[in-house]
Amino acid sequence: MSLLPILRFPDPRLKKIAVPVLKIDDSIRKLVADMAETMYEAPGIGLAATQVDVHKQVVVIDTSEEKNDLRVFINPVIEQCAGQQTGEEGCLSVPGIYNKVERAERVNVRYMDLDGKTQTLQADGLLAVCIQHEMDHLNGKVFVDHLSQLKQTRIRNKLAKQARVTA
Repeated sequence: MSLLPILRFPDPRLKKIAVPVLKIDDSIRKLVADMAETMYEAPGIGLAATQVDVHKQVVVIDTSEEKNDLRVFINPVIEQCAGQQTGEEGCLSVPGIYNKVERAERVNVRYMDLDGKTQTLQADGLLAVCIQHEMDHLNGKVFVDHLSQLKQTRIRNKLAKQARVTA
């Protein structure tokens, strides 16, 4: 396993739309293992392949306190949404920035697991938010895209300033 570099907003590669995985093979299994290691090390609770510049529909999530409940979603599709919740979100691609985002409270998601079996999951709360957040990445969106133009500009300026300070 190895750590992967995480793309940072506003990198244009974060806008690329991920393609479905056609075959789950050793390269996909290695990608998942590397993504999980990268997510845990960051530390984060979710990571989409897009964020590590691999434009395939692969997401890893672990919302457990113990960091021992890794979930892998390949070619995920949200089939149903219900309710509404607003919560503060952050993102490994937008480090140090948090803002309130409105999401569905519950989602039903269909996906493939690492064995290539189709699964369905009903998720609510933090897991539902995380699934929606990571699936946005697969569709070329970051959580900042849900914010007003003014907030987006402020975030871009803040990140540009951070980059200058650390350079």
